[in-house]
Order: sequence, then structure tokens, then C-alpha cells
Amino acid sequence: MTSDQVPTGRDRLRELLDAVLDEDNRTLTEMAGDAFASPWHFSRQVARGAGESPVALRRRVELERAAWQLAGGASVTEVAFAAGYESGEGFSRAFRRAYGRSPGQSGTTRARDGHWLPAPNGVHFHPPTSLWVTGEQGPRGGDEVTALLVHHALEDTRALLGLAKGVPEDEYRRSRAPGLEVLRWDGPEESLAAVLDHLVWATEVWLAAVEGADSPVRGADDPATLLARHDRAAPRWLAFVREVSRRGAWGDRLVDALCEPPETFVVGSVVAHVLTFGAHRRQLARHWFRAAGVEVDAGDPIDWLSRRNA
Repeated sequence: MTSDQVPTGRDRLRELLDAVLDEDNRTLTEMAGDAFASPWHFSRQVARGAGESPVALRRRVELERAAWQLAGGASVTEVAFAAGYESGEGFSRAFRRAYGRSPGQSGTTRARDGHWLPAPNGVHFHPPTSLWVTGEQGPRGGDEVTALLVHHALEDTRALLGLAKGVPEDEYRRSRAPGLEVLRWDGPEESLAAVLDHLVWATEVWLAAVEGADSPVRGADDPATLLARHDRAAPRWLAFVREVSRRGAWGDRLVDALCEPPETFVVGSVVAHVLTFGAHRRQLARHWFRAAGVEVDAGDPIDWLSRRNA
């Protein structure tokens, strides 16, 4: 996305999403009314900012959502009405023009961008209820340092979870810092069990967001279960980061259109967030391992890479 398309400011993006993509706004007049503008002025603003008329933008995003739903097994009829079409025939014609195939022949891909249509502004439907806004792509070849940091973080987490299997239950769950909150919205992390659980949970939650999956169900926090949860999420998170790196797509944005106001996350900042607080939690866990009488290394990426290359 270039600077003369959808502005990067959160307020402008929120206005665009609220007015054009609100579920209650089915017509241009309704969209413009939500933005306190005349239909003509509203259309001109959106077309100039997004390179696409508001009606076309809404129709395309609804078709992308329909393609995702069809790939998940939804019927053509229910998808057509959800997209605002009065008949299955009208929806089928629109779908065929957009995708070059009938809805009944829709593929089964559930990839993040497998349902995307060409767009002038990078705004796409991101399941189950959000949007993905592509940014300007950086140089090809990837960011090897970031990919290396993520790889180290995941393997280091796995090593700590394995170490936790040998910690007595009372030491594992002992409250060592009453009232401690690493992040205010995450709640207390007073024990080794809580810190390791939050470490795994953060990857699971963000992975669901970038994959367009439903909100994950939080599993048990015993070491064996945490290790199994980690092993399910870690390869997919690393693959996602490597793909973003390959495409130079650190500026892409994930927009949760259900938040009020819509919440925008830059992909690069999400990865940085996970790395930052993951590193803090791993070092906190090491401190508490030692307090429980368990020997643990420093978690240094230099040592980790040396061992891998030995």
C-alpha cells in the first residue's frame, strides 16, 4: 500500500472500515450516512483514498468472505444471503465473474490469503471476522536476524518446558512474586507454571490471529501438556514468520473490525511483541528455576547457534 492510498493512520482506516464494511450498511446511502457525508462526497473520498469505490470494496470483501466460508463447507445458499445477495443465482454470477469458477467448484484451501481477490488497496477479508491490509513490500531475501530470533525463542521455550517436567509440583506452582503481571491484560503470572503457560498461550493466540483461525481453547498448564501445545503451534508460527520475511511483508496490517474502534496490528510489531515479552518470560522462568534448585543455562542465542552449527 502506498502513501497516496489508504492512509496509515489508525483514525482514517477506522473511518473507512466503519463506514464501508459495517454489517448494517448495505447501500451507498447508508455508508455515507454513517460517515456524516453525502453519497457523492463519501464516494469521492473513499475512491481517492482506497483506489476503489465503496460499493466495489464492500462487494469484493464480501466475496472473499464467501469464498472462505465455502471452502469451510458452508452451503451456497447461506453464504449468498450472508453476503447480501437476494438470490443464489445472483451470488453465483458475481462469484463466477470474480473467481472464474462457480461457488460449487470452490476450492478447499484455508490458507490465509487463498481466498483473496486482486485489490488496488491491499484491504482483504481475514477470517473469521477481521481484515488484512497489505503494506509496501520490503526488499526480497528476507530478514534473517528476525527469523533467527524467532527460531531461537521457540527452541528455547521447548527446552524450558522439558526442564519443567523435572520440577516438583509444589515448586512448579509456588507463588514467587504475588501480584506480578507481565502484561496488564494477561493477568497475574506469579508462579513458574503461570509464566510458562503465558509463554505458550501468547504464541497460540497470535498464531490464530494471523492464520484466521477461531480463538484457541486454552489447554492445561502441566509441563507435558504445555510441551504438546507448544509443539503444535511452534512450527506454524516459525513458518509464518519466515514467509513474512521472504515477502518483506513486515508492514502488513491485521485489522480486527469487531473492536470498537477497530484495532490495527502491524505484522512486524506483532512479531516484535511476541519476541520481547517471550524473552522476558523465559528469563523470568530461568530465575525461578534456579530458585527451585534447578540448574539452567543462560538462554544465550550465541550458545544456541554454536550448538546447532557444531
